Amino acid sequence: MGQSHVTIHDRVFRPYLPAAALDEAVSTLATRLSADYAGREPLFVVVLTGAFMFASDLLKRMTEPCEIVFIRVASYEGTDSTGVVQEVLGLRENIQGRHIIIVEDIVDTGTTMHHLLPTLLAKGPASVEIATLFYKPASLRHELDLRYVALEIPNDFVVGYGLDYDGLGRNLPDVYVAV
Repeated sequence: MGQSHVTIHDRVFRPYLPAAALDEAVSTLATRLSADYAGREPLFVVVLTGAFMFASDLLKRMTEPCEIVFIRVASYEGTDSTGVVQEVLGLRENIQGRHIIIVEDIVDTGTTMHHLLPTLLAKGPASVEIATLFYKPASLRHELDLRYVALEIPNDFVVGYGLDYDGLGRNLPDVYVAV
């Protein structure tokens, strides 16, 4: 791990997952996705801002042709989900008949996906799946079918590798957990 503890604003975070463990999990997930989507040319819909590092590493490892677009939704304030999703930047591409893979940094309450899935399904895609770096089953409030989970983690607040605490910490290559 790069550092022992990090302090962001008023919070201290301890090391949780090193970059090598993240790399291995992302590689494994990319192998599964490449096999499952062989010949389908999926469209990866990346939820900004937290999923940008995960998406970059995931797509670099995809062996099948694919496309990528970005959307932005927000439902966090500090370390807590607000429970209200605000779509900031929407999807403009025609996804009718396409195989869609939503790329999310973390699924905890499921509120973001619960809001986003009906919006995407209304546009007539051939399929929609979720690929998430982290999944916190203890936090889930909405039933979701998660076929592509890189890592399952406890209900702890984490930062690094794209995930933030009030905008900071996204640049950390390792993942840290709040103390």
